[in-house]
Amino acid sequence: MPGRTLVHMNSFVWTVVPADVGPLFLAATDKGLVTVAFHAEPAVRDRELRRLAERLGGEGARDASGPLAEPIRQLAAYFEGELRDFTLPLDWSLSGGFNREVLRELAATVPYGTLVGYGDLAARVGRPGAAQAVGAAMGANPLPVVVPCHRVVETGGKLGGFSSGLDTKRKLLALEGVLPEPLF
Repeated sequence: MPGRTLVHMNSFVWTVVPADVGPLFLAATDKGLVTVAFHAEPAVRDRELRRLAERLGGEGARDASGPLAEPIRQLAAYFEGELRDFTLPLDWSLSGGFNREVLRELAATVPYGTLVGYGDLAARVGRPGAAQAVGAAMGANPLPVVVPCHRVVETGGKLGGFSSGLDTKRKLLALEGVLPEPLF
């Protein structure tokens, strides 16, 4: 299908790619990358496919080319330590309101190799005292790594939570030079 585009509104393409932190599920719409999910073994992949079909409508097609070619390339470069800034079109349709506002602020103002506190990020969006709400937004981030929720930590430097597990968060922060590489 030369010049293929996504045919009906909110349809999506998806694939699973290997990464240093385990397989990643990626999906994109005609607007851009819409989700990244860690630990994309069959059960996680199937859960993500159901979630996307419910939220976006339409059917997903497995395809590692077209809209996913550039996200695959940039994520591979990130995990090789060759990319610090993602330059991908993003489809924000899986987040809204406060969550979207916080995630956009995070993506725009917290660069590679740096950290921000939950409370600091809340203050940046004009909601001081909303650190727990920021934590909830990070847990609901549909675009982890690309929108770097792993860079958000508790006051005092504790890691805080991470929806894909603290081991994954530690690996990402070690990749960016914020933490030492795990010994084992």
